[in-house]
Amino acid sequence: MLDIHTVRGSPDLVAAGLTKRGQTVALDAFRSLDGRRRALVTEVEGLKRHRNESSKRIGEIMKSGGDGGALRNEMKALGEKVVAIERDLADVEAELEDFLKRLPNLPHESVPAGTTANDNVVARTWGTPRTFDFAPQAHWDLGPRLGILDFERAARMTGARFALLSGDGARLERALINFMLDLHTKEHGYTEVLPPFLVNAHALYGTGQLPKFEADLFKVEPGGYYLIPTAEVPVTNIHAEEILDAERLPIAYCAYTPCFRSEAGSYGKDVRGLIRQHQFDKVELVRFAKPEESYAQLEALTSHAEEVLKRLELPYRVVALCGGDLGNSAAKTYDLEVWLPSQGVYREISSCSNTMAFQARRANIKYRPGGTGKAEYAHTLNGSGLAVGRTLVAILENGQEKDGSITLPKAIRAYMDGRDRIEPRGGL
Repeated sequence: MLDIHTVRGSPDLVAAGLTKRGQTVALDAFRSLDGRRRALVTEVEGLKRHRNESSKRIGEIMKSGGDGGALRNEMKALGEKVVAIERDLADVEAELEDFLKRLPNLPHESVPAGTTANDNVVARTWGTPRTFDFAPQAHWDLGPRLGILDFERAARMTGARFALLSGDGARLERALINFMLDLHTKEHGYTEVLPPFLVNAHALYGTGQLPKFEADLFKVEPGGYYLIPTAEVPVTNIHAEEILDAERLPIAYCAYTPCFRSEAGSYGKDVRGLIRQHQFDKVELVRFAKPEESYAQLEALTSHAEEVLKRLELPYRVVALCGGDLGNSAAKTYDLEVWLPSQGVYREISSCSNTMAFQARRANIKYRPGGTGKAEYAHTLNGSGLAVGRTLVAILENGQEKDGSITLPKAIRAYMDGRDRIEPRGGL
């Protein structure tokens, strides 16, 4: 959520930020509501002062033996008017809060201008895509032929956009999760957590998925819980409604969770394979930082996600998202895109974002500078480290051989009993 003082005091800054996102928001509606709120506050405060003065006068009249009946009637009328105005004020403040809830974060000044993914800027690339002496296959063909990936059985038991991994496919998924968690905890300094996979609406509000993106979520009844779309939601909310000691910052957590997304509005996109599933595994990185350090922390978090790809010997590039392609909560985002030889393109495998104080303000996450100063909002950052299913896809496609086997990256072999390849098998 944006600071109301920023929207009120710097409307041109807010308008410019929204324009950079390719959005137009009626700030006149905010000004009208805010003006109405101020007028009501002034009116109710004036009436309360008058009521207090009248109360004192009644006391003085009563002490002198006079009749304060007329003033008491006036006070009663004043009280009824105060209640009515406070009711109007509560309605206006609710409208203001709803307006602010729906505003996206403002892009950082370093975010490239542009309205679509075509305007994103490649910051750097790593690795050289492999040259094949045969036509590389897509993972949706490789997996079934290897006997490790089954879409038909998953569709029968659940529906479209679900997958069944078996044998070496299931083993590789688990190996990747353990490899990523070990790398981030042992070398990058993250504390591993295992959060709930169901959260309440307040947690989703805190990270910005609600109220705007409810259609993307799976809601569970009874109870009104939601399946998490990403571990960013529960992990960021670990410190909701808390004031952190500045000496603890930055705080870094990593978590493996399954993730669940309805993919509303994406029908017809990536309908084949593992790229866009309703359920998928992910290792998430979350950091809490001091405001003056958060952009250095974004670079660090991004480098940690990159290191996974480097260790797995997967060519990738880092892309700075333009204003129009930013997520709702992000002030700046780097996407990591891995090379998929079957399509001859780079595809997103991680998004690393600095939300600055946007999420912290919604979830009420603060820190106390110097340990004794006034509490201020912390900055929160998050990124995939990595999306596990998409990493599996990249390993299958980049490691495929002419004989139908898959050569495994050296870094993952210890998690696969020392084996260097996956051989075709008969399936279930």
